[in-house]
Amino acid sequence: MFTHSSPLFCFFIRMNFPLKILFCVGLLHQGTTAVFMGKLADSKICKDAECSYVLSMATALDDFIAPDCRFINIKKGQMVYVYSKLIPPDGTGVFWSGSVYSEQYVDQMGRIGYFPSPVVKETHKFTENTIQMPTTDMDFYCD
Repeated sequence: MFTHSSPLFCFFIRMNFPLKILFCVGLLHQGTTAVFMGKLADSKICKDAECSYVLSMATALDDFIAPDCRFINIKKGQMVYVYSKLIPPDGTGVFWSGSVYSEQYVDQMGRIGYFPSPVVKETHKFTENTIQMPTTDMDFYCD
C-alpha cells in the first residue's frame, strides 16, 4: 500500500490512533453508485400512488433471465406478485413490475423488478380499481 519513504506513509505514522482508524475505514469502504437506466414507459397502472399494493397474482409460463438490474429473473412455475403495469408507447413490449415467490428460490423473494407480461399468466386479480400515473426516473433506478 505505502512504501516507507512515501509521504503518505510518513503522514500515516504521525497520525493519532482515532485518525488512523478513520483513515483505514475510509480506505476499506467502497462507495456505491446509483445507475439510472432508460425509461421503459412514461406511465404505469397501480392500485395506489406508491404502487405498494398487489394488483394481481400470476404464474410464470416460462423462464425469464433479467437483461439488466431493472428486471427480475423468473423461473417457470413461480408465483409472481404484480405491483404495477407499464403503459407502453406504441410499438414496444409490455412490462410489469413485481416480485417472485417460490420455496425453491428464496434468495429472489422480496426483490421487485420488471418482466415481460407474456412470460406470466394472471391467475387472480385483486382489484379492478386502478390509477394511472407517470413513471419517474426512480422507477428505473438500479443499485
